[in-house]
Amino acid sequence: MLIRRIEKKDNLILSDLIKSVFREFNIAMPGTVYYDPSTDLLFEHFQNKKAILLIAEEHHEIVGACGIYPTDGLEADCAELVKFYLSPQGRNKGIGKRLLQACLKWSKENGYNKIYLECFPELETAIEIYKKYGWKSLDKPLGNSGHHACSVWMIKELD
Repeated sequence: MLIRRIEKKDNLILSDLIKSVFREFNIAMPGTVYYDPSTDLLFEHFQNKKAILLIAEEHHEIVGACGIYPTDGLEADCAELVKFYLSPQGRNKGIGKRLLQACLKWSKENGYNKIYLECFPELETAIEIYKKYGWKSLDKPLGNSGHHACSVWMIKELD
């Protein structure tokens, strides 16, 4: 398994993976990344030096992604965990854990003290994993992600 930064050639494959996860969990609705045009141009979107998007490859196939982004409206020392999706083939193998740990390590090295995330109640397994890794629930969203359909908001203080 290989973890690497996103490349331009990954745009369409990663967009398809993300949208397939949204269809799988019946959360493909307006106000989500499913309808966000930036989902088709993630390489370009992550050229910000305060952002990173990591890709997991297994047998030369993209099976997951996870990123950190300085979402508008967040405090300077806070970024958002974004684009954390695994294909069915990438699940239950520790790939998500490796992606998440790499993103958290990068966040700390790049001056972030808090990581915020938005999620859906339908992604129960993900929410339990976030709690296990120290995320705490919030009563309202932070920042201006533009993804108003999300109804679960969490934050983690980095050690």
